[in-house]
Amino acid sequence: MSVETRTVTESEFADWLRALSTGFLRPPVISEEELADRLAHTDLSRVRGAFDNGRCVATYRSFTQQLTAVGGAALPASAVSNVTVSPTHRRRGLLSRMMTADLAEAKERGDVVSTLIAAEYPIYGRYGFGPAAWITEWAVDVPRTGLDPRWSGPGDGGRIDLVDGTDVRKLGPELHARLAAGQPGAVNRDERWWQINTGRTELSAHPWTEPFYAVYRAATGEVEGLLVYKADDTWGDAKQPLNTATVRDMIALTPAAERALWHYVCSVDWITTVKSGYRAPDDLLPLLLPDPRAARILTQADFLWVRILDVVRALEARTYGTSATLVLDIRDAAGLAAGCFRLDVSPEGAVCGPSTRSPDLTLDVRELGALYLGDESAVRLAALGLVEEGTPGAAGVADGLFRTSRRPWCPDIF
Repeated sequence: MSVETRTVTESEFADWLRALSTGFLRPPVISEEELADRLAHTDLSRVRGAFDNGRCVATYRSFTQQLTAVGGAALPASAVSNVTVSPTHRRRGLLSRMMTADLAEAKERGDVVSTLIAAEYPIYGRYGFGPAAWITEWAVDVPRTGLDPRWSGPGDGGRIDLVDGTDVRKLGPELHARLAAGQPGAVNRDERWWQINTGRTELSAHPWTEPFYAVYRAATGEVEGLLVYKADDTWGDAKQPLNTATVRDMIALTPAAERALWHYVCSVDWITTVKSGYRAPDDLLPLLLPDPRAARILTQADFLWVRILDVVRALEARTYGTSATLVLDIRDAAGLAAGCFRLDVSPEGAVCGPSTRSPDLTLDVRELGALYLGDESAVRLAALGLVEEGTPGAAGVADGLFRTSRRPWCPDIF
């Protein structure tokens, strides 16, 4: 029998979860309690599978999301997740069939972009996704930082308090909403996110270990930062502590909050190494240390990928660095965002629409996604042969428009 790709029924969801775990190399079992919980929080109309003789052999899911554009606009997005193909059914076009159908539905629904976190780099460019925000993880050698080992709290009138998961479920959503409103590349966190990430709801794929929670309160008493971290229990042969603190989440609304929370975690007794978790590549962390070389890069990689579905709405939603006009010829093999568009921008806003003029730049929708949040350089893409200049110097003009003073960052895996 041929392999069929389609949405998944309720009776097939357990088999879909088994295939999902198989693809991610996790034990392919799930409890009845977790199955019921996941069914209650899953829109099956956006869950796809590939079925061979009734057995699920590939998985795909999308869900509603909001993505923060440059300037703070929240864009309606279709987030893609849970993509797997069983090792017995690779290279048969199953992902292509599911992706094509889902992106067409997202376009019809009115989503401006689609987003995903790519487990592997080469896969998603052929579907029009471009790497739009990168991440860096540091390991901080605490004794080498030069920080005052006698530090006992912020010197700005603020304070650090330890709290619990109940407090975080109350404080966290507003804190994150304020962060996301000004952070290009951030995505929204719904109530279920907070339930899962404070241990209220447990999933078999992510066994729960209670972390430590610390908040920074400004001198006014307002909470301006949240730090979530865990610690191991490692001691040297000479009975010296060699513990590592791993940051799972940090929300800092001000530089003072960011400085205080990093200093706090580097001051915890017995901690000799701090792993930062995934941060923006231009995060303040290394330069907050008297000796920035104490922060060693562990990971630097692409993270959030963006696929433009509606060029006009996407380009009009964000802000730009200067005033200019560009005509962009967008190539899109799927036909979802193809066309020639004139973009006029000024401090008052942006206007975009179809154009019959000769293009200043010709590029694939993949490269437009990479440029969209301000992280990539059109000049660099032109040097790589991925952007073609119809007007000399147009790539430099595009950089003046699109690039941002701080790099975009997505704090969340989804």
